Amino acid sequence: MISSTANGSAARAGAAKHQLRIMVVEDDALVGILLAELLGELGHDVCAIEDTEEGAVSSAALRHPDLMIVDAWLGEGSGITAIDTIQRDGIMPHVFVSGDIARVRMLRPKSIMVQKPYREAEIADAIQQAIGSHV
Repeated sequence: MISSTANGSAARAGAAKHQLRIMVVEDDALVGILLAELLGELGHDVCAIEDTEEGAVSSAALRHPDLMIVDAWLGEGSGITAIDTIQRDGIMPHVFVSGDIARVRMLRPKSIMVQKPYREAEIADAIQQAIGSHV
């Protein structure tokens, strides 16, 4: 699901300049763990990994992450709906990940999204875009 590239060390250097508290919302446990490891390598702190819409909403209220990386389609609920609910209390920078970004783009055309399977540099770039658009 996640692979490094020759540009991986450059992406790590750029992302590590500002450590973020990131919540991962992913219903595939292995993908969630691998993404959390990647984010740690990029210099960020993963404050939670959630696998349901309800868990994401509850955990965001409790942990107040700087950014969320959210699988758009969860086994239990929707990552898109979770973000909508969370943003009722204020802006939450986020990146959607999906195997079907065309479908996500139809629903949220202005959102930052990354197609699965993704590369390290794509995640690092998306993080920078999400944070930059909410500063």
